[in-house]
Amino acid sequence: MRIGVPKEIKNHEYRVGLTPDSVRELVANGHELFVETQAGQGIGADDAEYEAAGARILASAAEVFATATMIVKVKEPQAGERAMLRSDHLLFTYLHLAPDAAQTADLVKSGATCIAYETVTDARGGLPLLAPMSQVAGRLSVQAGATALERAHGGAGVLLGGVPGVAPAKVVVIGGGVVGAHAITMALGLGADVTVLDRSIDTLGSLSARFGSALRTVYSTRAAIEQYVLEADLVVGAVLVAGAAAPKLVTADHVRRMKPGSVLVDVAIDQGGCFETSHATTHAEPTYVVDNVVHYCVANMPGAVPRTSTYALNNATLPFALALANNGYAKALAENPHLMNGLNVHAGQVTCQAVAEALGYDYVAPREALARGVAAAA
Repeated sequence: MRIGVPKEIKNHEYRVGLTPDSVRELVANGHELFVETQAGQGIGADDAEYEAAGARILASAAEVFATATMIVKVKEPQAGERAMLRSDHLLFTYLHLAPDAAQTADLVKSGATCIAYETVTDARGGLPLLAPMSQVAGRLSVQAGATALERAHGGAGVLLGGVPGVAPAKVVVIGGGVVGAHAITMALGLGADVTVLDRSIDTLGSLSARFGSALRTVYSTRAAIEQYVLEADLVVGAVLVAGAAAPKLVTADHVRRMKPGSVLVDVAIDQGGCFETSHATTHAEPTYVVDNVVHYCVANMPGAVPRTSTYALNNATLPFALALANNGYAKALAENPHLMNGLNVHAGQVTCQAVAEALGYDYVAPREALARGVAAAA
């Protein structure tokens, strides 16, 4: 397989699809690797390291796309990258298609086979390629929220953990999954007063057993969300519906009634956000204010710590990348139903039901789409 790694071009995105160590593994399995010059600069990996691992360095993304048949990235392809996709390309990256009609239309038009990290599953029902970035984003959400609470950044001037004689900040985490659990870990570690809301009794029980009486667990209802959000200094939106647009759980009315200088951090922004007043921001301009409430809605939060994020991501993605390269996508998908769940677009067909429903496409089951592709090629 001819595998290409372009440099990420999303605003302030410093991660890279493959580390030199991952390149070495793929080369050892007989594959050709093509890496755009300086693609690994953000993680401290220079071109020489990639060359030592067996990659060939190319001068531009256009050369990478023209040369490779499998493209490995981190973030969803931007418009200029999507224009370079061909029907024989296999794209392996985060896609987050449900809130992104333009990207979906371009991927369908390209005819490429597009596998999304965020919808690959595991035997326990988890999302193994989303989990490492959820861990990073969950921890960063509290770090970012604590900074936004500082008066110089528009916040109320509240120290997350307080000091003796002064109460700590009230942190509310909506969603107790991977993001939520890691946000709780950080917030409790900094001494905050932390509440988590979730609709799963099992999840609440697990979090209660893990964190003990330091964590307040609340079953999530509209009334509970309203009560705790209005009392909060920092709210972390950590809700995920795999492949689908995030539900809007905090309304514009809630925001209008929140305490001035409080902070919302929307980790679900990749999937459209779980706050009604959210819109995607970048690391260059991470926050904005609505009704005296600071919003932090950076769509690629883990990009702020690219070295940690890239190595954590590669630990999870490399086995799947090897399977796709060693066996070809058709065989790899057929042999692994969890990888098959990652197939979002194939040969002009939308193969993720949540995406199809969100954007009005006809849904074609992945196996049927693959069979149609084979028939069309014949």
